[in-house]
Amino acid sequence: MFRRTLWLLTACLTTVAGLAQDVKVEFFTPSIVHIVKGQPTKSLVVTAKPEQVEVTRQGNTWKSSELIVKLDPDMMSFTFYTAGGRVLLREEGWSTIRLNINDFKVSQTFRLDKDEAIYGLGTIQNGKMNRRGEHKRMEQSNLEDFQNVLQSIKGWGLYWDNYSPTQFDDDTNGMTFTSEAGGGVDYYFMYGGSADGVIAQMRHLSGDVPMFPLWTYGFWQSKERYKTAAETESIVDQYRELQVPLDGIIQDWQYWGSNYLWNAMDFLSEDFATGPQLIKNVHQKHAHFMISIWASFGPQTQQFRELNEKGLLLPIETWPQSGISHIWPPVMKYPSGVKVYDAFSPVARDIYWKYLKKLFDYGTDAWWMDSTDPDFFNPRESDYAHPVTGGTWRSLRNAFPLETVRGVYQSQRKEYSLTSHPSPLTSKRVFIMTRSAFAGQQHYGSNMWSGDVNSSWDMLRKQVPAGLSFSLTGNPNFNTDIGGFFCNAYNTCGSGSAPRNPQFQELYVRWMQYGLFCPVFRSHGADAPREIWQFGQKGEPVYDAIEQQIRLRYRLIPYLYSTAWQVTSANESYLRPLFSDFAKDRRVWDIADEFMFGRSILAAPILDPQYTEEKVIRTNAMTGWDRELTVDSLQSTVDFTENKSAVKYLPKGATWYDFWTNQKYKGGQTVTLVTTLDRVPMFVRAGSILPLGPEMQYVGEKAWDNLELRLYPGADGNFTLYEDEGDNYNYERGVYSTITFLWNDRSRTLTIGQRQGEYPGMLTSRQFTVILPDGTSKTVTYDGSAQTIQL
Repeated sequence: MFRRTLWLLTACLTTVAGLAQDVKVEFFTPSIVHIVKGQPTKSLVVTAKPEQVEVTRQGNTWKSSELIVKLDPDMMSFTFYTAGGRVLLREEGWSTIRLNINDFKVSQTFRLDKDEAIYGLGTIQNGKMNRRGEHKRMEQSNLEDFQNVLQSIKGWGLYWDNYSPTQFDDDTNGMTFTSEAGGGVDYYFMYGGSADGVIAQMRHLSGDVPMFPLWTYGFWQSKERYKTAAETESIVDQYRELQVPLDGIIQDWQYWGSNYLWNAMDFLSEDFATGPQLIKNVHQKHAHFMISIWASFGPQTQQFRELNEKGLLLPIETWPQSGISHIWPPVMKYPSGVKVYDAFSPVARDIYWKYLKKLFDYGTDAWWMDSTDPDFFNPRESDYAHPVTGGTWRSLRNAFPLETVRGVYQSQRKEYSLTSHPSPLTSKRVFIMTRSAFAGQQHYGSNMWSGDVNSSWDMLRKQVPAGLSFSLTGNPNFNTDIGGFFCNAYNTCGSGSAPRNPQFQELYVRWMQYGLFCPVFRSHGADAPREIWQFGQKGEPVYDAIEQQIRLRYRLIPYLYSTAWQVTSANESYLRPLFSDFAKDRRVWDIADEFMFGRSILAAPILDPQYTEEKVIRTNAMTGWDRELTVDSLQSTVDFTENKSAVKYLPKGATWYDFWTNQKYKGGQTVTLVTTLDRVPMFVRAGSILPLGPEMQYVGEKAWDNLELRLYPGADGNFTLYEDEGDNYNYERGVYSTITFLWNDRSRTLTIGQRQGEYPGMLTSRQFTVILPDGTSKTVTYDGSAQTIQL
């Protein structure tokens, strides 16, 4: 018999003796256990160290206060149980297959319950939440990105720590991960008890989420592409003239000149000779500047030459393929010579920042890291076998976005630590928007967008579960190109006419209403401009609908920024699938068109056309006089002022209020709503305290000295208002303030707690106007001391 022993080790690492292969069981926390069969992965993701965990071992059974892990030595398979003995997950064997002398293929199968729902993996663009029945080769790409993080409705999660392309299969044979390279099976089993709990465990392993600057939560305008510095600046000017809120302007590619100077990280094009002054002018207009940078370099750049001398460029075929930038398709007899850099090399990452620092010193506020997948065309076996720092391109392929984003984040943070007298430039928070992400990337100041998605209702519908699935991997920051990237199908009345086409107008407004709830609210795309004035003028229904979404976004920023603090400090998420809060309601397990935006707001965007047809009507498909159809005649066929209706489900376990009408609904039912173009269906959970800020042209224009507090009775509730300086890392040293609001539904009292903490520029006295759904309101003056209000 095995002797029962108590293990209390720093690493809590046990190697199981007497087996054909090395098997290791390592408790990181009482609810996280690391399993290795064969050779472990040198982890690029896991930054946590194992804690001292009290683990009792009896034979091939390990027990912590949260988990029981049992090994069947004959089948070489583990079973994971709760501390109370409920089965969470079972393995079914494992395999390591030698491909050649140095490379192995590794596989592990798990057995799920018959009706067990599983979620996550990445931004799979198939419109589904539940991964049961999925068959997917997981390799980073423009439109789909993978984090290898999965979680179950039963409250467990699994992180598969392998960076090679991996096949995921779920069928009658079980749920299987099969990776194309690796020395052994290596994964982390987590028991969080809920979706939030698993996310917290994953962030414990791989890092928390740093705060973005306050201004990043405003509205961003972009397009592919503004072609001169003057054009870019004029966009900010026109938003200011129209008095439509704007906080960010984005400069897309080719400001560097030709493709042979690809990603030179400087304003080398004659059309951008005044680039540094452009940035200063944008700042003077109270806006912020983001610029496109890539993971590849043209052969005439300084970066290319320095990286090439050190053997830090990859031979893979990437974008742009041709050196001729203005012709499509690419003219391959003039190859660009552009190559991707070895982001796995610390030396290469330092070189990358050395040249990027010029744009940083100009005053650039944010980085648009495009093609971080990276683009990989016509792959060859020799490409996958090519050595990179720490392995081969195959063995590290999927971790590329993590490493290139990490490099920029750490380098910019280092600028602050190296400065004895930090300036606003060196102390600004890192804000990266990237096209690809791997597990752990939430720790490096990045927000992922879903790639160059097509402009269609089908693709809009797919963005909702894609963003929720991404959030469930521990990465909370997600956004999409509002309106979709490729909208040429809607240019039915000539080049760039889509914004005046009612079919695209409706799609764009509804996409914007979804984007309203994303952490980054950004309009972008190709084939036609997307600025608000392209869609009409003030007083017209489409223009007014767009403007209303932007204005509502700014009113929601106190709620959104306070949610951001909960994401950072309490491992919460912005985009929450309904089962995160209502797992007992089985009807929400597979809902892919509604979600919680923070803890209080249920977002139920319209994802189907109500005023136009989903199928694009093209003039070249018509006959007779219709062939001469104009934008004006198209618009005359649609009345965007009509009321429509939509059916939405309200989860069981809460009472809900319509945000717009304040009508009260019991949860657990389907409701039919009257809808309009300018309003997105949204509900507020009873017990919520929803802070709304003033309307403003840009973040910081007006103080939050009289916030509106919308209070929704029907349950006890609380809310913590978070405030800080907005754009530095002093909050990491405790320089911020919080005010907690407590609603007692039975006594109908609202307690405003004593303000905790302080920061430079903090309001010492302010007002709050409390408003109930029935219109009752009360304004109170608050000086930081606790007080209770009877309502």
